[in-house]
Amino acid sequence: MNRPLTTDPLIPTLFQKLDLKAKSLLVTVWGDGVAPHGGTVWLGSLINLVAALGLNERVVRTAVFRLQKDGILSSEQIGRRSYYSLTQSGRHRFAEATHRIYASGDIPWNGNWLLLFVARRLLSDADRRRLETALGWLGFGDLGAGVHAHPTATKDSVETLLNDLDLIGKVTILSGASPADTPFDAPDILVTKGWNLKSLEADYNRFIDHFSKFAAPETDAATFDEKKCFIIRSLLVHDYRRVLLRDPMLPAELLPVGWNGNRARALFQDIYRRVWEGAEQHLMTVLEDETGRLPPAPEEFYRRFGGLKKS
Repeated sequence: MNRPLTTDPLIPTLFQKLDLKAKSLLVTVWGDGVAPHGGTVWLGSLINLVAALGLNERVVRTAVFRLQKDGILSSEQIGRRSYYSLTQSGRHRFAEATHRIYASGDIPWNGNWLLLFVARRLLSDADRRRLETALGWLGFGDLGAGVHAHPTATKDSVETLLNDLDLIGKVTILSGASPADTPFDAPDILVTKGWNLKSLEADYNRFIDHFSKFAAPETDAATFDEKKCFIIRSLLVHDYRRVLLRDPMLPAELLPVGWNGNRARALFQDIYRRVWEGAEQHLMTVLEDETGRLPPAPEEFYRRFGGLKKS
């Protein structure tokens, strides 16, 4: 990666703290910035955009090729230009991640659990790894012996995932809750077995350390130019996403007292609200699709965190 194109003293320090990988960073930019504007982009304009993040042309081309190989992106050649779009599977994956990253608050819980039972002997090693990775993105805890659980995951999201992975007949979905008035209702046992919340808390602490200065009273986001807003927004989402997509998003009833994921979410939303509009203006100026400039974001984009306010 090249050095980032900015003179702000906070930015180089941030780049030094973050362990950035080109492929993962492009996923962040695509999900946060490209997907809301149609999901298709001319590769040359993408290269121009992410140069501000220290990614050079060779690195971008390699990362995009790998994302295409992973089935997330597809390509189309028009004249001498290459255009990349999200595949159906990529759109499903990005939609689920978007819902989790930009949610406005806690998810209510009715006491039920969604349980998956996987016929592991019917799955190849590659299919099993893909399923376990995808279930991790949905926040499922691995209880062992092919059993996975989550308290608030939806049946629709799981069925979409299983269809994308072509695993019909190899996984059973059940929904259940503890019997009423039983002394053996201890959901913390499932939480302890399925997730390592202490590791997540440590990662959230690192995120807070990385970005707290951008929310400090002495930091005036109104002075940031559009490119700087894009850099901050991209790195903010990237660092938060890496922790959040390993966070099961458990309801408040199942979280430990003083859970710092709440503080991290508040910080994330605060900084995002400060820089989102300048970042939008920058990427809309730089990025192109096959028709020219990207289409405007739909109303759904402006419902992030319960509502983004335009200046």
